[in-house]
Amino acid sequence: MEENAARERVAYLRSAVRRHNVHYFRDHTSEISDFEYDRLKAELVDLETRFPAFTASDSPARQVGDDRVDGFASYRHRKPMLSLDNTYNREELFEFEARLQRLLDATDVDFVVEPKIDGVAISLTFENGSLMRAVTRGNGAEGDDITSNALEIASLPRKLRGPNPPAVIEVRGELYMTLEEFARINALRAEQELPLFANPRNLTSGTIKQLGGLGDRRLEVVLYGLGHCEPNVFRTQSEFHETIRLWRFPTVERVWNATGIEEAWERVQALDHLRDSFAYATDGAVIKVDSLALQADAGSTAKAPRWAIAYKFAAEQAETRLRKISVQVGRTGVITPVAELETVFLAGTTVSRATLHNEDEVKRKDIREGDTVVVEKAGEIIPAVVEVVRSERPQNSKPYQFPSLCPACQTELVRLTGEAAWRCPNAACPPQVRRRIEHFASRQAMDIEGLGTAVVNQLVERGLINDITELYRLTAADLLTLDKFGPKSSENLVRAIDSTRELELWRLIHGLGIPQIGAQSAKDLADHFKSLPALTSASEKELVAIDGIGEIVAESIIGFFAQSQNRQIVADLGRAGLKMEEAVSDDPTDSETPLSLSGKTFVITGTLPSMTRDEARGAIEQAGGKVTGSVSKKTSYLLAGESPGSKFRKSESLGVPIIGESELRALLGSDAL
Repeated sequence: MEENAARERVAYLRSAVRRHNVHYFRDHTSEISDFEYDRLKAELVDLETRFPAFTASDSPARQVGDDRVDGFASYRHRKPMLSLDNTYNREELFEFEARLQRLLDATDVDFVVEPKIDGVAISLTFENGSLMRAVTRGNGAEGDDITSNALEIASLPRKLRGPNPPAVIEVRGELYMTLEEFARINALRAEQELPLFANPRNLTSGTIKQLGGLGDRRLEVVLYGLGHCEPNVFRTQSEFHETIRLWRFPTVERVWNATGIEEAWERVQALDHLRDSFAYATDGAVIKVDSLALQADAGSTAKAPRWAIAYKFAAEQAETRLRKISVQVGRTGVITPVAELETVFLAGTTVSRATLHNEDEVKRKDIREGDTVVVEKAGEIIPAVVEVVRSERPQNSKPYQFPSLCPACQTELVRLTGEAAWRCPNAACPPQVRRRIEHFASRQAMDIEGLGTAVVNQLVERGLINDITELYRLTAADLLTLDKFGPKSSENLVRAIDSTRELELWRLIHGLGIPQIGAQSAKDLADHFKSLPALTSASEKELVAIDGIGEIVAESIIGFFAQSQNRQIVADLGRAGLKMEEAVSDDPTDSETPLSLSGKTFVITGTLPSMTRDEARGAIEQAGGKVTGSVSKKTSYLLAGESPGSKFRKSESLGVPIIGESELRALLGSDAL
């Protein structure tokens, strides 16, 4: 490459890497895969090495990505918290040992092989055995103090449970979200027709940096690294692992010892076979020199230690043909492009469809029908189109034109200011009607047994219902016209629909399908307003006064009820006999009994002796109480278990009563649990 071309390429690569660093470390999003990102950095390092005149101290290839954001105080690490050089290549891994042998003048090097967790790096500082501070990596020299948020994590250790702890020690590790928790949160997002999170790592990064605490998102921690230690009581990395296990710290499931890189490579392959059984996403193996003295001799660059390297498992990818780009119409009219693929086997499952998110994403990647595309499971969960194989593009290929009309009802699409999504504004659009009815009948809303997708499709296609209100006009005779319906099944469904007239108000509010309102928000609204008419006329000021309802959600509620067709639906449901108000007991003594928690707001923190948080939440709500995610002056009780975290201190400062499981049982009554 000529010097002028190299100069231009270096400038481009530096700009691209800096942009992706901002997305990854601060915005908690990713435009490209980890492999693509690493490839850009590797090319930049190669060019800066070949053309030393272009090397600069502020090059992003030679710096630790900076995760610091506004709103958090910075704290300087006692020992720099660097990132790792990485490779996807066996030969480069063996070259790592060769460099060490030259650097250390040694022929045999002992290594430790650890799982590389795809999470968010954290450093915990303990003084005299007690946790003092939790800090992110930041720029390597100093990071964000996230102690308040980190203390909400039940598995985060608060003390060293062992004899003679060091006076000061920094223990490094990773925050992560289990795949199960990630799936739970995305299911709630899908229910509210919000964009899905791409992978657990990005969601973990965004969650730990929320200024209002973690909310109802559950994070975990795993520890494996040593920072500053005073006095130094460890000789090897292996000894450190053994000690933190004795301290009962959450640590990696397994580490391997190896003499020489050949043996270390065998351990890396063993890890690759085991990693699917881990609770956290593992995207590689970290190979470290075991001796801490040799680590010190090897030293570090400004970006990474010379005594460690990460071997990254390439995300499983596959090439396939994109047959067609179809569009889906969601419950609220959002139009989502979907890649219809020739079926391919990927990461243990067959994949035939992948979301393309929105028009901007299709244009950015220039994805066209007929293209050969590379598909991977983002975060090993959601199928995604990574890139187009341009060399395989058909000669007659044309850029994809996003539709201007709804594919279902031919209504002109609209795009609201500040939104990436196009929407169909026609509330009578058949796919919207079907999805609204499915949502209304779902278990988390009106819970109508027997009213699944296939039945809803038939009802809409045959013109028996056009909105949720018409469910209450259906007769057994109407249902007999449907496929696979007999007298008994028809009568059962009519009874199931009829029984919803007696359900709680929150189920009706949730069933209406107000954008951004899930089950918990519906409960909060029902508890506050007590009636649906009161909610429909609520002002923004009244709405944002409710815990958990911000300006955006308030605008969504007001906008929903501002539409005449939605107000008409509410009126029709009232005429159909559904409960428009919370039931109020005629017995004036009810509110004084231990079983009634009406009007009481709880926050739960820590690990309870014999109940899960979900069990406690269910018992409180069944007794009329409300559970929120953050402590405020409006909180009636903090229910605290073991390792309660920052919510305990905040409750103390606000004078919120703090109770344990036994006190909760007393409030609920002996027969409540």
